[in-house]
Amino acid sequence: MKRLILILLSFATIALLSTSCTQDETSPSFDESLIIGKWKSGTLFERYDSDKTGATWDTSDDVTEEEGQQFTWTITGDQLEQIHIIENGGSVPKVYTITELTALSLIYKDDYGVTKSFTKQ
Repeated sequence: MKRLILILLSFATIALLSTSCTQDETSPSFDESLIIGKWKSGTLFERYDSDKTGATWDTSDDVTEEEGQQFTWTITGDQLEQIHIIENGGSVPKVYTITELTALSLIYKDDYGVTKSFTKQ
């Protein structure tokens, strides 16, 4: 009888240890072709080109599109990554979580929870 209880207890322990406590989460994916173009949020502009390059500039800082900060970009699932190219040869990665991407609207948030909302120009 003790042996039967020990076997049942072993099976119960194995069953408890083999189940996961968290649910597999699948992040939404967005059609990256929708991001191609020029976007505006107030005085801030971002341009995404089809060759996965782009630029960002702020007209309130008296910066034009030609003078904008150059970057490369990728979208993986709901993650938008911009790698800003510094003139002296460095690079600065920035990662955002896309919450909406349509033909006319782009909304993303950064790691600090700051949300930016853009409209296509």
